[in-house]
Amino acid sequence: MSGAGNDFIIVEGPCSVDITKLALKACHRTNGIGADGLIVIEPSKKANAKMRIINADGSEAEMCGNGARCMAAYLLKNKHIKRTSVTFETLAGIIHAKKQGDLISVGLSDPKDYTKNITLSINARKLHLDYVNTGVPHAVCFVHGLNAIDVNTIGRLIRYHREFAPKGTNVNFVESIARNFIDVRTYERGVEAETRACGTGSVASAIIAYLKANPRIDHKKGAEIKVRTKSGEILKVTFDFCKDRISNVWLTGSAHFIAEGKLLLNI
Repeated sequence: MSGAGNDFIIVEGPCSVDITKLALKACHRTNGIGADGLIVIEPSKKANAKMRIINADGSEAEMCGNGARCMAAYLLKNKHIKRTSVTFETLAGIIHAKKQGDLISVGLSDPKDYTKNITLSINARKLHLDYVNTGVPHAVCFVHGLNAIDVNTIGRLIRYHREFAPKGTNVNFVESIARNFIDVRTYERGVEAETRACGTGSVASAIIAYLKANPRIDHKKGAEIKVRTKSGEILKVTFDFCKDRISNVWLTGSAHFIAEGKLLLNI
């Protein structure tokens, strides 16, 4: 499946094989199917299902916005759920999702640890960025000339910087295009490369972009930012803001089925 160009292999668990090894095998771009990550669907006592997200490098992520939309679309199609909304359990909490025409909207957990004006020394240059956890950690750096940025090289240096040790961070490079419209390119932790889209990164970038553009607003219901990803797809992010608390965060975009099949395992 693909969510805005972020692609995932979906399997129903519980799996009889080591899912770390399965992810390493299945997500490999030449020796496997090829994907940014593996989503394992497991039973849940708290929601319609449980979502485990294993990155292409075998590490497990707490949450993935684009993967969550794919998860929701899969459940609605294959589990004979007679409504347009579902819930599923993740390491970041219970996620709510709903189908809206051809799009899927997912409600994320409330962002936390918002930190402004972090200065890092990267290759003897000072970089200024902000940070927020939208289910997973994200650094956000505003730039001019986004297309010219070496996302993989600079992103990797920030991702592994001691400021974010020991777990590291995802890294988003953002350029403001118009009022409430931004372009984003993301280096994803776990994929260890730039991806064509990142849902939680789009949310982190949108929230920080809005707060920077509206520094005097201390209350806003239904703030909306559109985010153009590397794939060219535009995601919509909405949220409420009240006295430094960000809540009711929703991410809306596509979730496409690409193929169904069998993988021959030798692990």
